[in-house]
Amino acid sequence: MPSVVIPLVQTPPFVLIALALIQGIPVGWDTESGETGQATYGEIKGAEEVRKELEKGIDGKEIPLPPLPTLLAANSTFQEVSGVLDALDDYLAYRTYFAGSKFGFGDAIIWGTIRGNTSAIGSIKKPGRPHLARWFNHVETLSVPQNALKTFQQARSEMDKGKKTKRLETVDVVLPNAVKGKVVVRFAPEPSGFLHIGHLKAAILNRFLADQYQGKFILRFDDTNPLKEEGEFEDAIKQDLEMIEIGFDKVVHTSDHFDKIQQFTEQLIRQGDAFMDDTDGETVKEQRRAEIPSKNRDASIEENLARFKEMLSGSDEGKKWSLRAKIDYQHKNGSMRDPVVYRYVEGSHHITGTQYKAYPMYDLACPIIDHLDGVTHALRANEYYARHEQYQWFLEKLGFPKIEIFDFSRVDFVYTVLSKRKLKYLVEKGVVGGWDDPRFPTVRGIRSRGMTVQGLKNYILGQGASQAQLSLEWDGIWTVNKKVIDPIAPRYWAIAEDKAVPVSIKGLEGGEKVEEKPLHKKNPEIGNKKVVYSDKLLIEQEDAVSFGDNEEITAMDWGNVFVSNKKTSTSGEVESLEFTLHLEGDFKKTSKKIHWLSAPSSSNQLVPVTLIEYDYLITKKKLEENDNLEDVINPKTEYRTKALASPEVASLKKWDIIQFERKGYYICQGTKDSEGRLEFGFIPDGRLQTISLKATPAVEKPKVAGASKGSWGKPGPTTTAAPAAATTTGESKDDTKILLSNGSSGFKIPVKTGMFESDKI
Repeated sequence: MPSVVIPLVQTPPFVLIALALIQGIPVGWDTESGETGQATYGEIKGAEEVRKELEKGIDGKEIPLPPLPTLLAANSTFQEVSGVLDALDDYLAYRTYFAGSKFGFGDAIIWGTIRGNTSAIGSIKKPGRPHLARWFNHVETLSVPQNALKTFQQARSEMDKGKKTKRLETVDVVLPNAVKGKVVVRFAPEPSGFLHIGHLKAAILNRFLADQYQGKFILRFDDTNPLKEEGEFEDAIKQDLEMIEIGFDKVVHTSDHFDKIQQFTEQLIRQGDAFMDDTDGETVKEQRRAEIPSKNRDASIEENLARFKEMLSGSDEGKKWSLRAKIDYQHKNGSMRDPVVYRYVEGSHHITGTQYKAYPMYDLACPIIDHLDGVTHALRANEYYARHEQYQWFLEKLGFPKIEIFDFSRVDFVYTVLSKRKLKYLVEKGVVGGWDDPRFPTVRGIRSRGMTVQGLKNYILGQGASQAQLSLEWDGIWTVNKKVIDPIAPRYWAIAEDKAVPVSIKGLEGGEKVEEKPLHKKNPEIGNKKVVYSDKLLIEQEDAVSFGDNEEITAMDWGNVFVSNKKTSTSGEVESLEFTLHLEGDFKKTSKKIHWLSAPSSSNQLVPVTLIEYDYLITKKKLEENDNLEDVINPKTEYRTKALASPEVASLKKWDIIQFERKGYYICQGTKDSEGRLEFGFIPDGRLQTISLKATPAVEKPKVAGASKGSWGKPGPTTTAAPAAATTTGESKDDTKILLSNGSSGFKIPVKTGMFESDKI
């Protein structure tokens, strides 16, 4: 029996695995070699012979596969993938499987190829291809695909075991048709707010890929909406990128090319690929949804040019009009249904002032500016997936060369607000102290919380260009961050002042003394600290309460002691106790190891500090579009503890990261509270207790059964169901009924049907 050995270092060739499993051929994974990413075969049969055997059905016949517009491979482009998936969806309209009445070789080949293609696996679960989605979801429940995925996951797990976390220098991303030295990518934020964690994946991946392909990274400000944008945000975005050590080769603005965009827009009008429209916004939405053309769609080129110039001038007449791309109002892809791409905006631009009265929208400006800036690969979050076809349409109509689009999923986290509008609201209402508040998901906010640059990059690059759209828990990113800070964070001690317990030491000779101890026992390069030993100590109330009479415990960095003379109040709190030194005792035999500080004195000035733990700003895991932010704002997001800390912490600077032993990791905020205490923010380490919501979670609102739907799927008013005939305003002799867009009101929709009417249930 031949065997198949699959290299694990490249995208797994699931086709070969599935085919091998059907044939009963043993499958193994090569976790060390396989640099070429090609499957290698056993010695019993030659590679070609095994391949031919795998590529034939059980009865020896060639596998029947549907005709495809182009070859689907692991490196197929987005456009090629879309065409293939559409063809496969059509083929499955009246079929359960691709070949025969059960899962066979053809299904294995198609499933494995889709599984091995980043764009295909990301596209398969999006709406628009119901037959293919039904087939794929079913196939994934079958034994052969499940075993193929299981063997891969097990091998990946084995390969990762025991590996130490190190600085990530590579990521499994291959740009299609990329040539080293000629790749140009861009990061295009809108200057309307501070960068937040949702933007960072795009920024980090673009910079990484520019370096990997020895290309250029452009920072472009997409400044096409003067009502939202401000110059101060441009400076802030540059500072944010500098803060996470992301450099750029060039800075440009969309506004640099407003004149050229106007020229290219006129070209579209002259070609008959754009028209001016004065239909109101709500009607445009309804008509696009109902696949109804605008009344202005067939206006002449001369009329459109004249109206375009009126709009650009900002005249009263021009303000009524906007430009729409003339693509296909009945297109399967909603974004292709004659989108609005140029409109009048009343406001002063932070760079061009009032020079322009109308501005291009992102969908039109982006492909034009990408071409003008020489961009070769456009990395876009897959929330813009439906717009890829539109992007390529503009390039084609303007005669520009093709630009490769590369998809990735944006980063979303639970209990996190990422909307700029809502973040601004929280700042203005005083819920947080500013855009750099440690509770904020902005770059400067998460840096203030204790996220390191390397931890952030390791987490993002570790995800690669994944396309799965998930609301991520915070444990993963903080676990990665802990691996960065743990080896280098100096160790200090702090005692909570509230109910701190004074301790008297028996058997101490020679009075107070000072010794140097390492700041990090596993990393001597961090340096030393001075530890003061005296006969008067302070310890935590929580520790003191747990001690039994005459119990032997270990005082860290000193030795073993016996507990005696424990005095408690009527409420059970410990008021004082004594330690008797037993330095020859074995610390391995004690169950309790405690930290301590010598009581403050003229020679031992402890530092008053405030230790701050944070909670999430909202109490709902995922904020929906229709949620009222005020309903889910967390009423308490700071928990402050007054403490006394080692004298050395007084010299710490802003954003220095340390560990208060037995308490956790903390970041020096560089600020003082109203009492003059240094403030230290707690850094989560990924453990459940450090990332769990402290407040009571928001109660999910129950859905109202039978509620009607408003515009674009939003909940509408609850009404009594009316007979279907109520929406009919007339009927012609050729069985064409006239329906109204909103049921009992709205514009008319002609529907030709031979169906009889019945009441709604």
